[in-house]
Amino acid sequence: MNLPNKLTLLRVIMIPFFVFFLLIKPESTALRIIADLIFIAASLTDMADGKIARKYNLVTNFGKFMDPLADKLLVCSAMICLIQTRQLAAWYVIVIIAREFIISGFRLIAAENGLVIAANIFGKIKTTTQMIMIVILVANLPFGWLQVLGEIFKWVALIMTILSLVIYIYQNIDVLKEQN
Repeated sequence: MNLPNKLTLLRVIMIPFFVFFLLIKPESTALRIIADLIFIAASLTDMADGKIARKYNLVTNFGKFMDPLADKLLVCSAMICLIQTRQLAAWYVIVIIAREFIISGFRLIAAENGLVIAANIFGKIKTTTQMIMIVILVANLPFGWLQVLGEIFKWVALIMTILSLVIYIYQNIDVLKEQN
């Protein structure tokens, strides 16, 4: 197993630790900081594994499958936890998760037709804004400006989620047309 794939697996392994530290005692600033550091480290493995895989030609089928799945597990786990801490509304998280199911469905249909649909810049911006939002919300520090920044990133992440979905569907609508 190559280094990028090990980093992807590490990201998946970090998720239960992140969830544990965030939810064991959500009012504890110290435990939230530990959870945040785990989330940040996991997010950085996402950046690193892709760069390493492309730079050293270590792209594998396992990585193509597991990397986006690990990202979805990390982000969705965090957002579900933030429902429990009352920092995100359930409807918000449902919109985010629904987008991921729709895109996964598109990719599945495309794969059945021998097509690979790569992520576009809007999807990458969506993921980045979601991760920044999560870092801010998990920290839950009592600074007014940070609270405002968290609210701004909630809306930016939601807008980018919807926008990236619309653009993705528009760019790949042919995937849904019947193949004869």
